[in-house]
Amino acid sequence: MIPVLLTALVVLGLPTLYFAFRSREYRKFLAGAFFVSTGFQLYLYFANVSVPLLGTHLVLTPKISGLRSIPHFVFFLLCLYFGFIAKPKERPGSQPRS
Repeated sequence: MIPVLLTALVVLGLPTLYFAFRSREYRKFLAGAFFVSTGFQLYLYFANVSVPLLGTHLVLTPKISGLRSIPHFVFFLLCLYFGFIAKPKERPGSQPRS
């Protein structure tokens, strides 16, 4: 199962990083997704709900959900800053926006 998960991480993770680096609109989308994910993980933690991992015999405990909410919140803050707050840099050869 681990090789399948690692393959999925590479196949899905690398394009996500590429689009997040290139597209401000994608970073805005990711900010919202990470915000919702943070809230959901915190809800599972505070409600003391264990979640089975589909296709395995593993169970994600509330403590794991609480720990997962921390990096999701950090990613939310990063995407929020670079998607909404930071001014985009002008690329060489690009037309200035009016």
